[in-house]
Amino acid sequence: MSSTDRLEQDCMAGQGCPAIDLIIRPRDKDLGGFSVRRTLPTAQRKLVGPWVFFDHMGPATFPAGQGINVRPHPHINLATVTYLFEGEILHRDSLGSVQAIRPGDINLMVAGRGIVHSERERPEVTGTKHRLHGLQLWLALPEADEEVEPAFHHYPATDIPATTIDGVPVRVMMGSAFGLTSPVRVFADTLYVEAHLQPGQTLALPEAEDRAVYVAQGSLSTGGTAIPEHAMAVFTDATGVVLKATAESRIAIIGGEHLGPRFIDWNFVSSRKARIEAAKDDWRAGRFPKVPGDETEFIPLPE
Repeated sequence: MSSTDRLEQDCMAGQGCPAIDLIIRPRDKDLGGFSVRRTLPTAQRKLVGPWVFFDHMGPATFPAGQGINVRPHPHINLATVTYLFEGEILHRDSLGSVQAIRPGDINLMVAGRGIVHSERERPEVTGTKHRLHGLQLWLALPEADEEVEPAFHHYPATDIPATTIDGVPVRVMMGSAFGLTSPVRVFADTLYVEAHLQPGQTLALPEAEDRAVYVAQGSLSTGGTAIPEHAMAVFTDATGVVLKATAESRIAIIGGEHLGPRFIDWNFVSSRKARIEAAKDDWRAGRFPKVPGDETEFIPLPE
């Protein structure tokens, strides 16, 4: 009997699916007129591999004159990863980077010792009715890299390796899976994959030290256990796990090396509480750098 068959037999026997450790339902978070689904962190699970934060934006339709308008704000000791299914976001940061993020691109901003950025829209986008749908994740940096120089890396959609596995389109956005390796910079063993399944199609879950699947659209099952839309299934180290689409599904697979505990306070992530307190003092005092071209506004530190 295969490992997949054994998993299904255990689940059907009422013993619980040994492949799934936890299913997380996101909570809605208002970002100032725009709501996102926040799946990580939660009380049950703080990290999946190096990933400490997982937001699902949209899908949302904005009338002309409205849209994403996130004022400058700081980060330390992490890297942000932005990926869009639909729409466009204009990224600016304190390094002077100005970059429109479009569907299929990977936008990697390494905060390191400290960076400030804004997320808005070009007037050409805001001026018309438009849609936005995407994911924003945060990566914890290994302790040796937490204070690296800030950096910005943009990878256009054409640079992200893609393949088809048994009819399933797959993109390997970070790390290695399905015989492909992404060019996107990583600091530790990191897995980030997108796949688009039709009803009845299956996909083997890549092996990793830590891994989870988020269903952005549709629904899955594995071993007789359902993974509904807008839920994240965190997996055990069981091998031979196969995901099956029970509806047309767009999914994100994340995982990688577990880096150890991280503290999170507002937009700050660090292995050291004292470092976060110092960053809060620096933001209050205006000691972070400004964003060229977006110097006037900022998000105050929540008190």
